[in-house]
Formats: sequence, C-alpha cells, structure tokens
Amino acid sequence: MARKLKVFRTAAGFHDAYVAAPSRKAALAAWGADVDLFARGVAEEVTDPALMEAPLAAPGEVVKRSRGTAEEQLAAAPAPRKKTMAAKRKPAAAPRPSREALETAEAALERARAAIENERRALAARLAALEREQRALEQRWRTERAALEDAREAARTDYDAAVARWRDG
Repeated sequence: MARKLKVFRTAAGFHDAYVAAPSRKAALAAWGADVDLFARGVAEEVTDPALMEAPLAAPGEVVKRSRGTAEEQLAAAPAPRKKTMAAKRKPAAAPRPSREALETAEAALERARAAIENERRALAARLAALEREQRALEQRWRTERAALEDAREAARTDYDAAVARWRDG
C-alpha cells in the first residue's frame, strides 16, 4: 500500500518550495538538498489545506510559490552599491544566446505530447469497441447456452421415458 503523502516547505530565494512526499528524506531528495534542512530549521511540514492543494496535485514535484509581490521583494532588497572604477570597466558583452534550439526542442516535445494523446484516444476507442464486442459475445453465449440446455433437458426427459418403457416391457 502506498504511503500517505505529506507536504513540506522550504525557502528558495523569493519563493517557498513545496513538495508532496511520503517522508522528509524524500522531500530533501526532491529539493536536491545534500544537508538536512529540517534539522537546520529551514524546512517544515505544512498542514494548511490551501497550501497543500498544489503540491498534492503533483506528488514528488517541487512547486514554487512567491512569498510576496514584486514590489515587496524589491523593497526588501538591499540598496544598490556605488560602482567603483574597476566595475565600470567591463569587457564587451557577449552576444545574446539564441533561443532557437530551445524553441525547436519545446516544439518537438509539444508535437510528441499531442501525438501520444491522439494515440491514447484511439486506443481508448478501440478498448471501448472491444468491450462492446465482448458484451455482445457474452449475451450471445447466454442465449445459445439457454437454448442448448433446454434441448438437453428435453432429450434427457425423452431418454428417461424410453428407458422406463423398455424396463416395463
């Protein structure tokens, strides 16, 4: 029997990272933590039903929720430091990387998802047709069996009567 899932939370930057897992160890593995965050007091079990809903919908996956609005996060950020002369002399910026390969891979993944979904629907339709065929076969068998059993009983009655006449006579 599967173990009951619990929801755990830890801080991840400006977000809280939630995960539905059967144990603290499984939660640490989902977060990729190599230290016990629970022992350090930076991770905890969540019991608020509103906070548990999204993680329980995707067990084992890390669900991040923002801890506040962008304005609240900017207000909490430290004030910018003054730039020194060394910081001003930055090397020329490298050209921005192309997203083309990423977009191609994402499109391929989406096409594959759509194709498998179409195959699942077709398979479900075939299963439904087979189930209807099986129900029809079973109904045909019940009807045929009833007729054959009636014929057998009639033959048995005739046979028993013939045997009785033969003995008597």
